[in-house]
Amino acid sequence: MHKIHDRGYIRLFSNKEIFRQLVTSFVPQAWVGELDFSTCELIPGTFVAQEYKTTFSDLMYKVKWRERDFYIVILLEFKSAPALFVTVQVLGYVLDFYRHLIDSEKELRKLPPVFPIMLYNGEREWTTPLDIAELIEGNEALGDYALHYKCFPILEYAYSADKLNEIGNIVATLFLAETQHDFELLVQKLLELFEREEDKQALSLFLNWYRQLAVHGRIDESDYRAFEKIYRNREEVHMLENAIRAEKKQLWKQGKLEGVVEGKLEGKQEQNMLIARLMLQNGEPLAKIKLYTGLSDEALRAAEMEQLKVS
Repeated sequence: MHKIHDRGYIRLFSNKEIFRQLVTSFVPQAWVGELDFSTCELIPGTFVAQEYKTTFSDLMYKVKWRERDFYIVILLEFKSAPALFVTVQVLGYVLDFYRHLIDSEKELRKLPPVFPIMLYNGEREWTTPLDIAELIEGNEALGDYALHYKCFPILEYAYSADKLNEIGNIVATLFLAETQHDFELLVQKLLELFEREEDKQALSLFLNWYRQLAVHGRIDESDYRAFEKIYRNREEVHMLENAIRAEKKQLWKQGKLEGVVEGKLEGKQEQNMLIARLMLQNGEPLAKIKLYTGLSDEALRAAEMEQLKVS
């Protein structure tokens, strides 16, 4: 995953409506129904330790729960596969936040709840333990003093297309875009979404993010101003669709895939496999490779295995 792509995620989930949809649709906890999202406040700054800033980033919100402060942190995993001790990193994050509160609020007598969400959009299956107890050998021998701590995972790949279509909001369509890579299907979903969503600013933020993803596979820092465009009617969304098609076509004409010698290979499948291997060498994400080549998941896995052997 590219860091700039990950920053695009940070920009998306900094929107309060998109954050609300993430929590209400993908966190099936009883207390969610008692949150007062009208009090939602994005906490500035970060509590990620310096040594972990290259592997994940954070967004923290404060919201009222039963008239008390309740904190929800979204941790964005930057790696294509989860790190083994990610739960230790999350626990350290929460403890650093608590230390900050203790130092800054002298009248504090009790700590507020902090709910950690680990949002993972990698293609590889999550196999890392989520309970820190599973990472401590002999932890059970400590009895009542054994350490237990969990972070809540939202794994994009774990949701079927049917489930995401059933949810049908901005965040569900975002996950659909990340996992399905079917441009024609997504065009239809975007139009349906535009008809349903009342918050056009939040929806427009997503549409602008999707345009960058669909065309470039990532979001250039110079393009963040494009995030602010607001789509106000269905015709403008159709214009966005046509713009994506035109930009993708232009990229092919300009030969953005360097190193591909046209006409040297016979057969479209073989040429696409070569393109996939070249893109893998350059560290391109699987989503972008699939978008450019149209290869099946099986063929992409084969190309990835070939590349691993070479490297």
